[in-house]
Amino acid sequence: MRPKLYALVAMMLSVVLSSLDAQENWPRFRGPNGSGISGIETIPTEWNQGNFHWKFDLPGEGNSSPVVWDRQVFVTSADAEGGKRYLYALDVATGRQNWKHEFPFTKYKRHKNNSFASSTPAVDELYVYTIWRSAEGSSVVALTHSGETSWTYDLGPWTQGQGGASSPIAYREWIFIANDHREGSALLALDRKTGKEIWRIPREGKRACFTTPCVYSPPNGSPEIIFTHCYEGIIGVDPATGLQKWHIDVFGRHSQRAVGSPVIYEELVIGSSGAAGGKRNVVAVRPLTETKTEEKNILSAEEEYRVFKSSPHVPTPIVYQNRLYLWEDKGVVSAHNARTGELIWRLRVGGTYFASPIVVNDRLFNLDVTGKVFVISLKGEPEVLAENQMPEGGKATLAAAAGMLFVRTDSALYAIGESLQ
Repeated sequence: MRPKLYALVAMMLSVVLSSLDAQENWPRFRGPNGSGISGIETIPTEWNQGNFHWKFDLPGEGNSSPVVWDRQVFVTSADAEGGKRYLYALDVATGRQNWKHEFPFTKYKRHKNNSFASSTPAVDELYVYTIWRSAEGSSVVALTHSGETSWTYDLGPWTQGQGGASSPIAYREWIFIANDHREGSALLALDRKTGKEIWRIPREGKRACFTTPCVYSPPNGSPEIIFTHCYEGIIGVDPATGLQKWHIDVFGRHSQRAVGSPVIYEELVIGSSGAAGGKRNVVAVRPLTETKTEEKNILSAEEEYRVFKSSPHVPTPIVYQNRLYLWEDKGVVSAHNARTGELIWRLRVGGTYFASPIVVNDRLFNLDVTGKVFVISLKGEPEVLAENQMPEGGKATLAAAAGMLFVRTDSALYAIGESLQ
């Protein structure tokens, strides 16, 4: 084979393998870049308890989601009475426990709907990264895929009474964390191999927020890490330096929290913030290059549109095939034009939701607190295709990888579908 042709074939193979990896792994809260989208064809629309591929019982409780890398699924749990938190590594095909790691803790004040294991791990080819928050002291811990501790980073005490919930993300050589609470609030970048702090952006700490960052890759610029906060707005940060490239204050100053995480649609960044019983916003902004100097581009952003009606407080929005889907906390689901925010349809399914929706092969899935997994068709007119009752309730966002849907209830993890491992 000629050298140039060989290089071309190698490059094409690399692209294919990278694409396969992206489909098979679910490496953070709501999957690749938080998009919540999977093309898996082996996940059923309807099921019952006889269709579970496997079940794994978890001690205590937890609101965190499972993550998947290669042949392992990782999930956390907390036993408050026993004073231990756990990270489990399970065989993705069988549910067999490969290992577990224990983290001792003492109960602290938290919201009744929160848990002591609400932060979803992040995972890459090197490590699985967990955040454990506590009033006494919080930490980021990196463990190998065989369960050995590689490094620990001290986050300091968690000073907000509702407890913590935001999750880390792994991107290139870094781990990014939104540590927004009260005293000691900061946005952080850590070296993923050593845990060394790369940069820190102090925050005013006016209000605890629970969002997980994502990556925005503009068509004519370098990637940015996107952070959202109710009173700090939306910002884009250079991942290597921590330089704030742009900022827009869009959520106002009424009593609220940013809980849903940011998502990306083409050249738009979409964030949300609001109150459980008050005003809520989903806002799409467009980062713009404002001024170009010899040294750098100074960026700003402008609001493209916002959605008030039926906007969620906790569930994260999702974008799929040019539509923005909002799953409101009390079960009103709406579809909007993702470019303009214009309403396309609205459907009431009922229930109460802390989990965020995901899309699997043209179907929208979400878990309500009673354990029902609703499935809505995204082809043609909206239609509830199924209401699948799990054995108990849950608040964790679903995950999809390795041919299966992973449903984390209050005290167990279930795999549904046909394993590809």
